[in-house]
Parts: sequence; structure tokens; C-alpha cells
Amino acid sequence: QVQLVESGGGLVQAGGSLRLSCAASGSIFSINVMGWYRQFPGKQRELVARITSGGRTNYVDSVKGRFTISRDNAKNTVYLEMNSLKPEDTAVYYCNAELRPSPSSPNLYLYWGQGTQVTVSS
Repeated sequence: QVQLVESGGGLVQAGGSLRLSCAASGSIFSINVMGWYRQFPGKQRELVARITSGGRTNYVDSVKGRFTISRDNAKNTVYLEMNSLKPEDTAVYYCNAELRPSPSSPNLYLYWGQGTQVTVSS
């Protein structure tokens, strides 16, 4: 079994910073892509940022220059450094990981964390 555990959410004032962490554990041989998504009330989950095992990154336009995604492959952990936070960043943030559970597994599987609330007050 694979588990993703997020931490680091909370309440912060506009202009402040937060750092989210997501650690994957369990039956993991390799992790391909790790990402952060967010979900606003009544909306579908949307991509915030993603990072490949080689370190290539993608960001949604609204967070470029403010958020930075990184990962520690040895720890199977992905981070999201969020700076210059705005009230419109308020959402539940989820991490995910596309991974191969064993060397013999021909398929990649996608796992999600439980979500962490980020609230930015004006």
C-alpha cells in the first residue's frame, strides 16, 4: 500500500508564506511525477505545479513567480513553497504521485494525499 501524507497548511495573512510538504511511503519502487493540486469550494481540482523525477517543473500561470515546487527523491517527498500569498489562493491543497510500486510492475499508479487547508486572510 502507498500513503501520501501532507503537512504545512494553515492560516496566513496576505503577503505571507507557507511551505507544504507531502511524503510518500509504502510499496514504492520509483516515483515519476509528483504534483500539487488545489480545489476551491464548488470547483474542480486544478493543477498548481508538478515536477518530474528529473526536476522539470510546470506551474499554473496564476502562481508563477510566487510558488516553487521541489522534491527530495531520497525521501519520496515533494514540497510547495508558497510566497506572496493572496486571498484567492485559499483552497484545499492536495499532492499526488505517479509511481511504480515494484520493479516488475508494468504500470504507473496515481495516488493522492488527503488534502490540507490553506487559508489566506486579507
